[in-house]
Amino acid sequence: MKLILLTLTTAALTLGTTPPATAAPPVLPAWPLQPRPQVVHGFELPAKPWLPGHRGVDLAGTPGQPVLAATTGTITYAGPLAGRGVVTVSTGPRRTTYEPVVPALAVGTAVTPGTLIGHLSAAGSHCRPATCLHWGLIQGKQYLNPLTLVPDRPVRLLPLSPDPPPRAAAPPPEPSPRAERADAPHDTSRAGERTAAAIVGATAALMLAGGLLIRRH
Repeated sequence: MKLILLTLTTAALTLGTTPPATAAPPVLPAWPLQPRPQVVHGFELPAKPWLPGHRGVDLAGTPGQPVLAATTGTITYAGPLAGRGVVTVSTGPRRTTYEPVVPALAVGTAVTPGTLIGHLSAAGSHCRPATCLHWGLIQGKQYLNPLTLVPDRPVRLLPLSPDPPPRAAAPPPEPSPRAERADAPHDTSRAGERTAAAIVGATAALMLAGGLLIRRH
């Protein structure tokens, strides 16, 4: 009986100390050409479905260059289409397309970002006489920009605290009363009137004084 209890206790302790299983980190999308290619022609969605546009992006490459899966999914098409090789990788309602490509995997193959799915072909290139990969992204029936899957520009770190608001410009100093008086123009007409009045007054005073002297004599 003691042996049975000891065995059960050991088993319980072993189960209790077993670390829980952790989920594998998600695999991030990758560029379908390596090293990171130059975008020759960007995404241009037309205003109406029947109008001309560019429903994908063209990436500069070389004939025979390996073409890699950009996302996790399953190959749902690998073969010729309208005179060029096409590979489609589907993940639920979302599909990524690659052309012109010579397929390297069969339909039904599961892939992850970076899996070799074919080689770039010069036949049927959108960039003739140069060679490029036309890469598309479709969600249901809606064409999307595939560059949204991969980092297209450096991440800009935001500051931990907001920047202080700009200081308002200080108002100009008000002029002092003395400066206003000094800068004010002189009224020449009033000054002339005061001078004339002073002369008339002085003349009258002299005449009055002269009259008094004459009377005394």
